[in-house]
Amino acid sequence: MNRHTESCQRMLRYRPPRIAMFLLMTASLLQLATASTLPATPGSALGGAVVGLLGLAIMLRAWWLFRTHETAICPTSQTTTLITKDVYRLTRNPMYLGIVLMLLGIALGIGGLPYYVAALAFFVVINHVFCPYEEDKLRRDFGTCFEDYEKRVRRWL
Repeated sequence: MNRHTESCQRMLRYRPPRIAMFLLMTASLLQLATASTLPATPGSALGGAVVGLLGLAIMLRAWWLFRTHETAICPTSQTTTLITKDVYRLTRNPMYLGIVLMLLGIALGIGGLPYYVAALAFFVVINHVFCPYEEDKLRRDFGTCFEDYEKRVRRWL
């Protein structure tokens, strides 16, 4: 196993909402520590609220679909159902997209550079660690059903 694979395997131990919270707390500390040295970016409370609430709605809808289909939400747990309807017709990762949008909404609302970096960092971790892991798992578990779905629906949008 190479070092990249080992670091990805270690990262899979953490749940994505916890990663998002860690990045958000780190951004908040950096914002406080660098408020006088970083250039200010204008914030938009309304824009941030719209984007953040859209993200929350998408994430909660996907979560509810997982609950009603009684399949595992944790990325490393066994998936029992391949959900391809509702918000899953728009994106293969609505929960992750929702979290990215919530982080971006916070960044837009506050206007601090560290918050934008946190949203980008979350996207990079999810896109390069969690999504490939889950896609490989779904290919093994659902075969051509997942491959057909993967061809029809993009990873993000």
